Amino acid sequence: MGFSRRDFGRMGGAALLSALAARGGTALAAGAGRASADPLAHVAPELRASAQQVLAMMASMPGFNDATIVEARKGGAAFVQPPLADVPVMERKVPGSRGQPDVAVQVINARAGGSRPGILHTHGGGYILGTAKGEVRPLQELARTLDCVIVSVEYRLAPETRFTGSVEDNYAGLLWMYRSAAELGVDPKRIALLGESAGGGHAALLAIAARDRGEVPLVLQALIYPMLDDRTGSTRQTPPFIGSVGWDAKANRYGWKSFLGVEPGGADVPAAGVPARVEKLEGLAPAFIAVGGIDLFVSEDIEYARRLTEAGVPAELLVVPGAYHGFDRMAADTPQARQFTGAKLNALRRAFGQPAV
Repeated sequence: MGFSRRDFGRMGGAALLSALAARGGTALAAGAGRASADPLAHVAPELRASAQQVLAMMASMPGFNDATIVEARKGGAAFVQPPLADVPVMERKVPGSRGQPDVAVQVINARAGGSRPGILHTHGGGYILGTAKGEVRPLQELARTLDCVIVSVEYRLAPETRFTGSVEDNYAGLLWMYRSAAELGVDPKRIALLGESAGGGHAALLAIAARDRGEVPLVLQALIYPMLDDRTGSTRQTPPFIGSVGWDAKANRYGWKSFLGVEPGGADVPAAGVPARVEKLEGLAPAFIAVGGIDLFVSEDIEYARRLTEAGVPAELLVVPGAYHGFDRMAADTPQARQFTGAKLNALRRAFGQPAV
């Protein structure tokens, strides 16, 4: 089974890590050494072909270290999809938070004079990889589907920048979007957050920052298989079939260590960098959380939805049986991916006051 450029182009977050590792032999491993005897045994039948391709790419990888990140980032840039011609995109530099540098953002489907919904997007990549520019094509498609404006933040990556810096980058992007609503054609009362994997973790942290600072109202935090808890795979082990395809415990430990600057799972982890460690969740924006049933993040995502619900925050949770991390991009035409994507779109539509489909 082979992968085409189109296949690489639609991959995001952890799925791309695996592809880069297989492609160059110098990128990052995301699954070796932890799979059950048959890693496909718990994968939904419709997803097994794509899961097998991911596993094939993961067969010979050297593992994570700081030196491989530079090569991985270069490799990822080679597979960026060309943008759509009919959905406008512009890159802007916006003011950073106090004491922080200016931040680049990708602005998609903006049109002055309108009053359309807006999405502040944070990309995936384990906190160590990925770019906002690399997500332009799928975000154009999303903006066209929902007739909305999307701002995607080029936040600084770990380990060069810890969570304190990247969280401020994302907040700067959100605050600029809100204050520039008229210029962008955004309704400032209909702004949602959206992020996948580590971007979902960033979206959760951003929702907390927005609540605490009280400057930007939000209608939704859409967290797509979000990376929320540093203890997963470090001090909290999962069954071997969980995370056996794609992003695994070893990858998770490295991503969190890079992001936090300390070993994950311990008592010295700064709670401000880990959504699952934040004690008070009351008053947050309503949440939509979606994850696959064999994704490494499934238990932490279920737990976060439970805590939000018990804190009085409306939270919708979708767990797709037999689905691995990033399956919605790797196997977009399967029933599971269509269900997953449809639920995400309808959650955003409801938050925007649009009819569900």
